[in-house]
Amino acid sequence: MRRREFITLVAVAAAAWPVATQAQQAAMPVIGFLNSSAPETFTSLLASFRQGLSEGDYVEGQNVAIEYRWAEGAYERLSALATDLVRRKVAVIIASAPPAVRAAKAATATIPIVLTSGGNPIELGFVSSLNQPSGNVTGVSILLNELGGKRLELLRELVPAATSVGFLANPTRPSFQSEVNSAQQAAQSLGVKLVILNAGTETEIDTAFAEFSRQQIAALLVGADSFFQNRRDQIVSLANRFADRDDVQYPRIRDRRRLGQLRTQPWRGVSTSRHLCREDSEGSQAR
Repeated sequence: MRRREFITLVAVAAAAWPVATQAQQAAMPVIGFLNSSAPETFTSLLASFRQGLSEGDYVEGQNVAIEYRWAEGAYERLSALATDLVRRKVAVIIASAPPAVRAAKAATATIPIVLTSGGNPIELGFVSSLNQPSGNVTGVSILLNELGGKRLELLRELVPAATSVGFLANPTRPSFQSEVNSAQQAAQSLGVKLVILNAGTETEIDTAFAEFSRQQIAALLVGADSFFQNRRDQIVSLANRFADRDDVQYPRIRDRRRLGQLRTQPWRGVSTSRHLCREDSEGSQAR
């Protein structure tokens, strides 16, 4: 091969290489991950998500890309985050929790949306049927609201003497009313007075705890909501602050960090440092 022909061939290959690289990158499917919570609260779930992808022969960074969008409990950010994912033309959107699903559904009617939700997707208007969802939304619902009664039963087992229970609920959550109704029905069947206080901001959480303390509420049920999940340290701190120091159980609560009679949530990782309800080394149950 002549020197001039070789140089020409190298130049053509060099010019074509970026185009080929871009085409290869464009061919890699992109998953949009829209979450109303924060990444540190989803560490274990993200690991399971990636493991599930790998079982389907998809490895992040190798043959699939993931665009993460976290609202960190600020639901008002979800609309812009969902719109950004649509603008980036992702192949599918994984939307966790009703606020994220609602934002994704409002942003696109064509990109498939896979939901993971604690609310009832039919009641929330996400799908028309569980068997045949129709539209571009499908996924899994764990129906946390329907489990509200069981959570209240567990709380009563932890604090059998409690005649009144507080319920901290976020009125900005799409399934707020359904969750409140479920808790009220369960409380009525258990013969428990349910005191409901709404909190959609950090300041309102402070106010709610002060009111619970004023009414001498012995146990607190926290709504199944990403907003509260992202502020669990604030809730733990307030629970400690407003705990009744004269209660004979308080030293045990304080020393072993058992706040089961003050709070229960549907999430396992209820605190970055400690679980609120756990089994101690002596085997006595507090979970």
